[in-house]
Amino acid sequence: MFATILPVRSLLVAIFVMMAGSGFLSTLIGLRLERAGSGTMVIGLVATAYFAGLVVGALRGGEVVRRVGHIRAFAAFVALLSASTLTYALFRHPALWAALRLVDGLCVAGVFICVESWLGDRAEANTRGTVLAWYMVALYSGQALGQLILRSGNSAPQIPFELASILITLAIIPVCLTRAAAPSLEDAASLPLRRLFEASPLGVAGAGITGLLLGAFYGLAAIYARRIGLGLADTATFMMTVILGGVALQWPLGRLSDRYDRRRVIIACFAATLGVSLALAMAPTGALLLGLGALFGGLSFALYPLCVAFANDRLLPSERVTASGQLVLLYSVGAALGPLGAAAAMTLAGAGGLFLFIALGAAAMLAFGLWRLATSDPVPGAAQQDFQILPRTTPVAALLDPAGPEPPAPSAKPHRQTGDTWKSP
Repeated sequence: MFATILPVRSLLVAIFVMMAGSGFLSTLIGLRLERAGSGTMVIGLVATAYFAGLVVGALRGGEVVRRVGHIRAFAAFVALLSASTLTYALFRHPALWAALRLVDGLCVAGVFICVESWLGDRAEANTRGTVLAWYMVALYSGQALGQLILRSGNSAPQIPFELASILITLAIIPVCLTRAAAPSLEDAASLPLRRLFEASPLGVAGAGITGLLLGAFYGLAAIYARRIGLGLADTATFMMTVILGGVALQWPLGRLSDRYDRRRVIIACFAATLGVSLALAMAPTGALLLGLGALFGGLSFALYPLCVAFANDRLLPSERVTASGQLVLLYSVGAALGPLGAAAAMTLAGAGGLFLFIALGAAAMLAFGLWRLATSDPVPGAAQQDFQILPRTTPVAALLDPAGPEPPAPSAKPHRQTGDTWKSP
C-alpha cells in the first residue's frame, strides 16, 4: 500500500493542505454575510456562485492545464485562490463576495483537474482503487479538520481568512518540488446526456438531485446552525461531524449495494435521508443534533457514488469514464441550484426550511425510485460492477475509478441495459 502511494504523496499532501484552507470557506462566508445583515436569498446567491464556478472550471480548466502544464496550472489556480481568500478580509460587499466565490469555484475545479489527472496517470490499473481511497481520505479529512479554523475568528475577524490563505499557499510547495513527471491531459470522449438518461434514468436523476441536496447543505448549513442557537465552535463541530459521518458510511452502504439490488439500496438511502432531514428540521440540540448530522452525512454522501455505480451497471465498460464525467457535471449543476431553493425555503419556514427543502428533494427521488422499481427489471447480480467510492469533484476523477477505463474482455459479449431494463444488444 505504501509503495503504491509513495509516488503520489506530494499530490495527496497538497490536496489535504489546500482543502484544510479552503474547505471551511463556505461556512465562514455564510456566517459573515448573516452577521452583516444579508438576507437568506443573498447568502444563497453567493453560495450558488461558488458551485457555478465549479461547473465552469470543470468544463474549461482542462484547457489551461493543456496549455501550460500541470505544475504551472496548479500554481496559478492556487495563487489566485489564495489572493481571492485574502480579498474577503479587505472588502465586505455581497456582490463582490459572489464574484470572489465564482473565482474560488473555478480555481478549486482547476486544482482538482490537475491533481486527479496526475493521479490517474501515475496509478496502474490494479492500484487505482488504493490511490482513489487515499485521495478521498486526503480530500475529506482536510475539509473536515479545516472547519476548526472557524473558531479562530473570535479574537479578530480577519484571522480565519489569513489562515486559509496561508494554508492554500503552502499547498503549492509539494507540487512545485515534486520530481514526478507531469502527464499530458487528453480530451475526454463525449457521451450524449440523452443516451446516458436512456441507459439509466434513476442514476442520472439521482446524481442531479443529490447535487441539489448537498449544494443546499453546504451553502446554508452554517446559517441553519446559527439560527437554531449554536455558537461558532458548535457550528464548526456540527459541520465537521457531518463531513466525517459522510465518509464513514459510504463503504458499508456500497458493499450492501453490491450484495442486493442496487436500486433498493438507493431508494432506502433517499427514504432514510428524508426521515433524518425532517428530524433536523425540528431543530434538535446537543448530542442528538450531532448524531443526526453524522447520519445525514453518511446517507447523503453515499448517494452520488451509489448512483454512479448504478448507471455504470447499465453501460459498456468503454463508456463508464465519460458517463461518470457527465454525472459529476449534473451533480455540480444541481449543487448550483440547491442554495437558491433552500434559501427560499428558509425565508418562508425559518431555519428548518433548509432541511424541509432537502426532505422535499429526497421525497421526489423516493417517489421516482419506487416508480422505476415497479416498471423496470434489476441487473443480474453477476453483472453488477463492484461499488467504488468516488469524489464529487470534476469529470477527470472518473479516471481513478478502477472499473472505468478497463476495456471488455475480447471474448466477452457486450451488454447494455437501456431504461434500467437489462438487454443484450
